[in-house]
Amino acid sequence: MSKFPVLTLVQTCAIAALAGLGHPAAAQTPRQTREAVLPPSVLTSDDPQRIPRRPVAARQTQTVLKGGRVFDSLGEKAYPATVVIEGRTIKAVLPPESTDWAADAQVIDVTGKTVMPGLIDLHVHMTYPDPDTPIDEQATEGSGVLRGARNLRYFLESGFTSVRDLGGVLNAPFQLAQWSAAGQIPAPRVFAAGHIITGTGGHATERPITPNHGPAYQWERDGADAWRGAVREAFKQGAAVIKIASHFSADEVAAAVDEAHTLGLPVTCDCETLYIDRAVAAGVDIIEHPLPRTDAVITAMGRKKTASVPTLQVYQNVLDTSGGFYGSTSRRFTMTSQSNFDVFKKLKAAGVVMGVGTDTIGRVNTMTPNPYIAELKWFVKGGYTVPQALVAATRTNAQILAMDDKLGVLQAGKLADVIVVDGRPDENLDDLARIDRVFKDGRPWVQDGQVVIPRHVSAPLAKPSPPAETR
Repeated sequence: MSKFPVLTLVQTCAIAALAGLGHPAAAQTPRQTREAVLPPSVLTSDDPQRIPRRPVAARQTQTVLKGGRVFDSLGEKAYPATVVIEGRTIKAVLPPESTDWAADAQVIDVTGKTVMPGLIDLHVHMTYPDPDTPIDEQATEGSGVLRGARNLRYFLESGFTSVRDLGGVLNAPFQLAQWSAAGQIPAPRVFAAGHIITGTGGHATERPITPNHGPAYQWERDGADAWRGAVREAFKQGAAVIKIASHFSADEVAAAVDEAHTLGLPVTCDCETLYIDRAVAAGVDIIEHPLPRTDAVITAMGRKKTASVPTLQVYQNVLDTSGGFYGSTSRRFTMTSQSNFDVFKKLKAAGVVMGVGTDTIGRVNTMTPNPYIAELKWFVKGGYTVPQALVAATRTNAQILAMDDKLGVLQAGKLADVIVVDGRPDENLDDLARIDRVFKDGRPWVQDGQVVIPRHVSAPLAKPSPPAETR
């Protein structure tokens, strides 16, 4: 068993035992899925809340991507094929010789290129301030929305059709999610958590207090009832996932997981050492980051199907630029590139499902997609093949989002989130920087690597002309 600098061996063994079924926090509520009570014929919102929505009658035009190679993420091999998009969904993936599409379909020649599902980043912060954001604008909703809209454009033109935003300013992440879902801004789908929930003095609330270490970004709550209430408030605002962070007690995390799962939402945790033991015992769905933990809890994660989003590259960037993580009461442990990578390798060996996320924040957004490509290369260094890393970036990420019924693969009936890459990313990950086209919801958002926005259609006046004679 491994031992952390902040824990004695006796403490480590005792806390690891919390993952056993005998501990009260181990009583888990299975996540409720709306699919269980809604038949497939019912249209719902494209998020884990699964809100029924009214059908909209519209002519279903077709777009055909012909002549390229398809990496569908259902398997690990690319093959020659044609992808037919109809309306918001994928109509078919056809053999290359087939011409089974409508006579008036728009046919696009993608010879020499690779068609694949849109990329998904499971850990972003679109609305956090940049270093040059004025201090009085760092905690305002309007400034956050503007920063987020800019950063989301960077992601969309880089081939991302979904991002999971794990903390932002006030209601800004939810506004961006709503505007993206309505097709009103060039942006990936946004699966937002909203405020991070932590105990008083927990992660991202440490002193010295700054605007983004305060109540505009985090909720400090104490007690199981307060944590349950915070989950309900996040759900009310539109959360697609609940994010919690250490520190917390066993009853607090158990209450949050119980409430979130009852509401149908997954829970992810930014936590370390003994808090990972508590979170896994309580039934948390995902653990973020490669932070220290015992071998026992890694085994428990594999057994209990607790997923991981390791975000190795963001900490490598911290080590490269600052030499270490300093001055934080929520990072009271030694961090090295090797120790982080060792956690990754142990998670893989234990069979833990791992998704791809960058923890992109502030000015790092301007580096997109470089941090994501670097993260995929960490996966390859850790034992994944290049195709397996792409599957993690698409199909596995959709599963962790609780959206694999709609996203993550190229398959008839799935939402048409499709990208065209000018290269062979299943052979060379660097080709992911060469995005040619992006479709989200079947709508073309990027063409020749550039965001395209059609001119708006002017609404007519109620009376199209003035009276014939005026006096």
